[in-house]
Amino acid sequence: MDKDAVFLRQAETDDIGALEQLLNCCYREAAGWTNEADLVGGIRITPAELTNTITNPNHYLFVYPKTTTGERNGAETGEMLGCIAVDMKVDPDANKSAYIGMFAVHPELQGKGVGHQILQAAETFAIRYLQSSAQEAQTKPARLTMSILSHRPELLAYYQRRGYELNGNKVPFPNDGNNGEPKRQDLELLELEKIVSE
Repeated sequence: MDKDAVFLRQAETDDIGALEQLLNCCYREAAGWTNEADLVGGIRITPAELTNTITNPNHYLFVYPKTTTGERNGAETGEMLGCIAVDMKVDPDANKSAYIGMFAVHPELQGKGVGHQILQAAETFAIRYLQSSAQEAQTKPARLTMSILSHRPELLAYYQRRGYELNGNKVPFPNDGNNGEPKRQDLELLELEKIVSE
């Protein structure tokens, strides 16, 4: 696997089945180092949630499809090797941020630089988008944000190596049945951020 062969395209509704399979595998099954199987049970995402994400004009969901050749010009097999979402938030007060989520790499490709390539591509896209939406009098910095589960020190360290820091914002893990079932009562979502322009 050549990590430099990683490529992304925007997700389409035809990708929903493969995306659902990838995300539920990466987050809920005990495979790969990024799974949450010890902390959260149940499904990670539904076809309806994926449809809402793909059709939302402020939300960009990118996929890394498997091809017959392993290259961009090969025929797609219908399987997804990775994905990442970028949700743009530009408000009237000129606060600019992009929330990065739904980041997944097939367990067989984890630890080979694929995730780094996917995250870097999403960050580059987000930064360019946020800079293009900047106003002349813009004084507030643009930020990339994401949330991770508490009790995942190795995942926190991964993002810290890439310039993200805890910003103090946290919320209890939602126990509404829409995001899986927490397996411990003290589970929280911790917000990380990375300032990308001053």
